[in-house]
Parts: sequence; structure tokens; C-alpha cells
Amino acid sequence: MGKKIVAIIPARYGSTRFPGKPLAPIMGKPMVEWVYNRTRQCELLSRVLVATDDERIFRAVRNFGGDVVMTSSQHFTGTDRLAEAVRDIEVDIVLNVQGDEPLVRPDMLTGLIKPLVEENDIAMSTLSTTIRPGDLEDPDCVKVVTDLEGNALYFSRAPIPYPWERSGGRSLLHLGFYGFRRDFLLQFPRLPRTPLEGRESLEQLRVLEHGYKIRVVYSQHRTFGVDRPADISLVTDHLREEEEA
Repeated sequence: MGKKIVAIIPARYGSTRFPGKPLAPIMGKPMVEWVYNRTRQCELLSRVLVATDDERIFRAVRNFGGDVVMTSSQHFTGTDRLAEAVRDIEVDIVLNVQGDEPLVRPDMLTGLIKPLVEENDIAMSTLSTTIRPGDLEDPDCVKVVTDLEGNALYFSRAPIPYPWERSGGRSLLHLGFYGFRRDFLLQFPRLPRTPLEGRESLEQLRVLEHGYKIRVVYSQHRTFGVDRPADISLVTDHLREEEEA
């Protein structure tokens, strides 16, 4: 392929709903270890790196043999943390794999990489999947609509598109995984925050409002991010089902 591709897992200790969640135990391992090991299964990656602002997470990653770097505690978003982590790394494409996504699959990451390798005008990529009826009205479930080429038109916490014609286009659930060209990732923190980004509290809207393309790749798989302590049991059940399959 000729491209150097690195996946970075931003993992911070402070969380309003679930403090310390990267270290939450799942079947005897900290959650960040599950994310790290499953990310490494993607054969297109040259390196997997955890970026954290907390010594406890740093030590935990070192203890299981992972690659980790300390970053500033002052970052406003996970993308800002990524930009710091890659500043001195020789890399072409950078993936953002959230530290609370222990169900990540290697084929999902391959999907993120593909458009960035094949199409020069795509600055950024992300994932979507089919939405479930109960998610449409849930503001924690971000929806995305795309143009005919699969580029994002808009992301929202509201139910989009409005189902005026029931036979119209499907609603898509946005999955919070991202791929970036290195140059664009380094540029992102310098882009001024935008009105819609603030209104929806979705940093990817900053990219669209500044006129850049985000390619949305459909995934057959839906992951379940860990937002609250109660989510651990749901993730554990899915991991056990995978082991038994």
C-alpha cells in the first residue's frame, strides 16, 4: 500500500459520567487493553499508540506491554490530543479509535483507511451503520446523512432525515471512529470552532462548516461505546458471545 498508518487511542481519566473508565475491568483486563489489542488486529496498521493525560492510564498500558505517550491535560477534544501525539511521528494516515470502544473490529478500521488511500480529495473518514428505531430520538445516538457519493452532509443529535416519505432514504447511525490525513489532523486544532459544532456539541461539524469532505463508510457492525458503568455488562455479554461463536 505504501502508506504509513497509525491508530491512536485517546484515553483520559476524567469523565463526568464515568471517571477512570479506560481502566474499568472487563473480564479481568482494563478496557483500554481490549481496545488496544483489538485495534492491533488490523493488519494495515504500522503502529497502535495510546495517548493519555493520566499517569495511571500510562502505567496500565505499559504494564500490558502497550505503546503509550503522555499528552497535555488541556485539550478540548480527543482530536486535539491526537494532533499532539502525531506531531513528531512520521505517518501518512492517522486513525482515532476511542478508548471506550472495546468492541472495535479490524475490518471497521480497514473501512476507514480505504478512502484515504484511494481518493486524494478526502481529508477525513468516519463510519456509519443502520440505526435502530429506539435510537432515532436518542440525542446520545448521533445521526448522519450523506450525499450520493457517501460524503457527509450533516451530523445531528436530532432524527435526520425527517421521515416525510416513509420509503425515502434510510437513517444512519454515526459511529465515532475517524481517519485523518496527517496534514489535515495537524490543521484541525487551528480551525476556529463553528456555530453548528457548538449547537450540536459535535466536533466533526467543524470540518463540514469549514468546507472539508468527510467520507462516511458503512459498517456491517455496530459497536457499543462505554459511557456509563452500566454499559460494562452489555459489552461483557457481547465479548462472551464472540468467544463462544
